[in-house]
Amino acid sequence: MAEWFDDISSPNALGLLRTGRLEVEGRLVSASNATLRCWVEADGVRARCVYKPVAGERPLWDFPDGTLADREVAAFAVSEALGWRVVPPTVYREGPYGPGMCQLWIDTDPEVDLVELSGRYTDEGLRRMAVFDAVVNNSDRKIGHLLPAPDGHLFGCDHGVCFSVEYKLRTVLWQWQGWELNDDAREGLERLSGELTDGPLAATLAKHLTPEECHATLRRVELLLEHGVHPYPSQDWPSVPWPPF
Repeated sequence: MAEWFDDISSPNALGLLRTGRLEVEGRLVSASNATLRCWVEADGVRARCVYKPVAGERPLWDFPDGTLADREVAAFAVSEALGWRVVPPTVYREGPYGPGMCQLWIDTDPEVDLVELSGRYTDEGLRRMAVFDAVVNNSDRKIGHLLPAPDGHLFGCDHGVCFSVEYKLRTVLWQWQGWELNDDAREGLERLSGELTDGPLAATLAKHLTPEECHATLRRVELLLEHGVHPYPSQDWPSVPWPPF
């Protein structure tokens, strides 16, 4: 009998996700792309995960075909470089239906009201997520993408439509628009700027994004630090995803 895996620290989780045997448990039918909940097992430990094969990605008019899994992995890399753990451990690997993204499943706290949570001004994890979304240019931050863990840490999921060169930030987290970035955000962005210029993150993103997308990511970080405020919605693009949940 395999031991249940309960360590969501990145090194251990990434090893399990990369090397474990995937067994499909079922499909999340509410997702627009093929999203499979699986068991992943290796060396006597097992955990649940989400597997999104590239073959199941629905073509989009504004993102190149077959790139959503890469963008999910790139989002995790940025999250790790910031040191905020916004994105659960995520890898790119082969699976039962070909290559795709594999992400650790997060069991959420059923007592948390997601609608109420999404409108908070004082939640540190939520504000970090808003800054993270501005960096990766997330065009689909819905309320249902918030994953509050039982220990109080806030994760987010579904980052396949990020990193566009064009400004496409669409989110339910606009409550800080125009507010001055706090010290926590500035420290994270300064750290990220160095990693994007010459660090392991730059090499990782180069594997999953185009050179233009990598440059645009660095430029967004530079602009956030230059202006020192949370961004405003675009006047040329819907600012809130629909449906918002």
